[in-house]
Amino acid sequence: MKSVLLLLSLIGVMACQSENAGTPDLKPEVVQTECAYPGLAGTPQAGYVLGTAARYTTINGEAIFQHDIILRPEDITAEPVGAQTTGRTRQTAKWPNKIVYYLIDPALPNPSRVYSAMSHIEANTAIRFVARTTQRGYVQFRNGSGCSANVGYSGSLQYVNLGIGCTTGNAIHEIGHAIGLWHEHTRSDRDQFIRINYDNIVNGYSYDFDTYVVQGYDGFDYGNQLDLSSVMMYGPYDFSKNGLPTITRRDGSIYTIQRNGLSPLDIATINAMYP
Repeated sequence: MKSVLLLLSLIGVMACQSENAGTPDLKPEVVQTECAYPGLAGTPQAGYVLGTAARYTTINGEAIFQHDIILRPEDITAEPVGAQTTGRTRQTAKWPNKIVYYLIDPALPNPSRVYSAMSHIEANTAIRFVARTTQRGYVQFRNGSGCSANVGYSGSLQYVNLGIGCTTGNAIHEIGHAIGLWHEHTRSDRDQFIRINYDNIVNGYSYDFDTYVVQGYDGFDYGNQLDLSSVMMYGPYDFSKNGLPTITRRDGSIYTIQRNGLSPLDIATINAMYP
């Protein structure tokens, strides 16, 4: 087991930004990268998440991982409590019978984006969404400062937070987390396809660009290459501290991301998780 990570000294790190910020050479339309609290700084923390040493940021009393993943309070301890993991390969983190029970908060603006996102996922995968009645495990879609969600099935109430600026594509991304998808750039084989420019990342956030293996989580890589068109992919300038790219292709060139819907590889991955 790894030793306890020291608390990072930087307080009040830069919050999230859009994918095209500072990149006039890219196409003019802006794809918003998901972020739990846009415009708000957070406090870096360190501890054990489900028994694995991890770093995260606290904002408004919530533990945020990779900017839009919400960690549950019961998952975080100061000391290791056993070798547990959470993620795409743990059976208990998958929704039983491929059914996601849900509730939409009446206060959520523009609920049609949720219905559109669910319809898109149902049309392309084996996942089905059913309105919650008395089920203990379900996801609630509610208003938030930005876009965020828990990863995988928790067996109890969990949230997908959608601020007013979160689009249908952002909702698809967050539901992807809820059913168990990690960010595409954290694949274990990603260094064969992309380069992470750690010197350009906002101080204190470099760990959000590590692979899920380095971070101590379980998972699997479907397909034989990283998918730059994945709805779960970070943008090349996300969380840059100096306007220079944080992620490029191996040859140093810039790519674009999309939030139009699941890519073919996203669909194949979900169907492999939920056969």
